[in-house]
Formats: sequence, structure tokens, C-alpha cells
Amino acid sequence: MPYLKCRNALCIACLLLAACQRQHRDIRPSPTRLAIYGDAAKEDALRPGGRVNSQPVVNNPYNASAYDISEGQRLYNWYNCSGCHFNGGGGIGPPLIKKHWIYGGEPANLFDTIVKGRPNGMPAWGGRIPEYQVWQIVAYVRSMNGEQPRSATAARLDTIQTNPQTIVNRTTGPTK
Repeated sequence: MPYLKCRNALCIACLLLAACQRQHRDIRPSPTRLAIYGDAAKEDALRPGGRVNSQPVVNNPYNASAYDISEGQRLYNWYNCSGCHFNGGGGIGPPLIKKHWIYGGEPANLFDTIVKGRPNGMPAWGGRIPEYQVWQIVAYVRSMNGEQPRSATAARLDTIQTNPQTIVNRTTGPTK
């Protein structure tokens, strides 16, 4: 009898583990093509030959995913986006923590900006960064503005605080 109870409990535990679905992560997305698009996002309604009624809808496949936002943060620093935009506050490049964007703040517009570049400073990264990494950077940039769910966005940076004024001593008395 105790053997049957253990076997039944083991079967139930296995079924629960099999039914549990975690967040899907593509370790090596396929295909890893380079992102070069001619019409990923519409910038203006003015077109030669009149208005175009049909515009393709472009969605970020890595939107609202905590893993992809953190990968976007890593890539943002790895590709040295922080060299011009700092940590989103702007420097040489414009600030990324804002609500109104010059070329649009939708994911397709940000994708276009990264891939094609912009006049007066933003280089075109389309031939250098795979498409999935561009989308991960877009997800991270949108998380800076609160455009991603709070449950998927980190509450703090993943760096160590080195400023002595911001470090809080968690123990009482002097530390060595």
C-alpha cells in the first residue's frame, strides 16, 4: 500500500512538472540573418506617386520577455550604445528616456533607426548586427521608458555600485 501511494505521488509530480511551461528561449535563433530592410517602418505619409494604403505591420518577436530585455541591455553595452546615449540619458546622442521621438518610438521605428541609422550621427548597424539582437536592443530601449511590463523589466541595473554615497551598510557597527 505505501508503495502505491509513493508511485501515485511520483506520477502526479511528474505530470505537474511536465505541465509547467516556462518562458521559451531561443538560444540560437534561426535564421541569424542580418537585418537590412527597405520598408520596415513608415516615417512619413508623403511618398512619390501618391499615398500608399498598405503598410506592412512589423511586430517585435522579443517584446515583453524578461530574458530578451536583459539580453538587450547586455548588447546595448556590448555594441557601445552607451558610448553615445550613456545609460539612456543622452550625451553625444539623444536621450532614450523620453516619450516623444524624432523618428517614432514604436518598435518598428526603433528597429529602423538601429538598422538604417539616422542623419547627423547615428550609424547604420543593419549589416553588422543580426536581426534578433536588434529586436532585443529595441526591447531594452523601450523598457527604459516603461513601455515594457514591469514584471519583465529589471528594477535595478546589473552593475555593482561603486559610489560610496550610494552604498548602504546593512550591518550595525563598523565593517572591515
